[in-house]
Amino acid sequence: MNILVTGGAGYIGSHTCVVLLQAGHAVTVLDNLSNSKEESLRRVQEITGKKLKFYKADLLDQESVRLIFKENAFEAVIHFAALKAPGESVFQPLRYYHNNVTGTILFLEVMQEFGLKKLVFSSSATVYGETNLPPLLEGMPISAINPYGWTKVMMEQVMRDLYRADQSWNFAILRYFNPVGAHPSGRIGEDPNGIPANLVPFLTQLAIGKHPELKVFGNDYPTPDGTCIRDYIHVMDLADGHLKALDKLASNPGLVTYNLGTGRGSSVMEVFHAFEKACGKTLPYRVTERRPGDVPVSYADPSLANKELDWKARRSLEEMCADAWRWQSQNPNGYG
Repeated sequence: MNILVTGGAGYIGSHTCVVLLQAGHAVTVLDNLSNSKEESLRRVQEITGKKLKFYKADLLDQESVRLIFKENAFEAVIHFAALKAPGESVFQPLRYYHNNVTGTILFLEVMQEFGLKKLVFSSSATVYGETNLPPLLEGMPISAINPYGWTKVMMEQVMRDLYRADQSWNFAILRYFNPVGAHPSGRIGEDPNGIPANLVPFLTQLAIGKHPELKVFGNDYPTPDGTCIRDYIHVMDLADGHLKALDKLASNPGLVTYNLGTGRGSSVMEVFHAFEKACGKTLPYRVTERRPGDVPVSYADPSLANKELDWKARRSLEEMCADAWRWQSQNPNGYG
């Protein structure tokens, strides 16, 4: 198929482009490069030995998007493009709602105009809010604790309403848990702007000397070692999930929602020690007060995706850490 990938130069997008190209799909990337680098796409082509098309454009510029559609005949869309820092969204709510919600609505209008009605949507486990107890299931009520999370809740609702109004649409909503790791080549990986808010990219930067220590936010949670437990998934397993979701869309399923996770959790200290082993270094850390909004335990029940997509997360925490370290050690300044 000819696939349009919005936000395809980003972390998850670039790894998904590798999987799509290796599966024989034609790939066009639309990205405004606000939180990504075009270099990632050059390396995607290097890894796969295949070409892709790239347009630097913004979803809020509907006319530019329309021109891209006029020049191409897409058969499906994978929609990653969004601002994605929960903490930042608290201080910049209008920017997040405008970019993520308005941008997606404008994009869906163009899709509708051109009769393209197959879309895989990048959602998030953050839509499960604070009150649902793990393992988290797709049928649970959804909510959010920050504007970023609400943009995902809102866009899921837009897609549900659009499908109710016009059942020729097909949506696969994928709720990610905690993507980590990198392509095993070490050529592409996570290159966040500023200080990473997520554990593993912070650890990779800590190991190359960019930070003095890791702050562990609380060690008095009701978990085996007192630190929070999360469901970490290798980014290549996540990318494979998008390929499987595309296959699902080909069968015209309507609107389907899947968790993409491992179904098991790892604590902050488990990840920390696994990463120490991967990088061969003893790393400094300090326990500080709990962080507001952190739930003690969060992990997926991925059995619906296992069954209906024939997909399963296969890579271990050790692989996630080893691949993340290979990327960072070979690219200490990311794509810079």
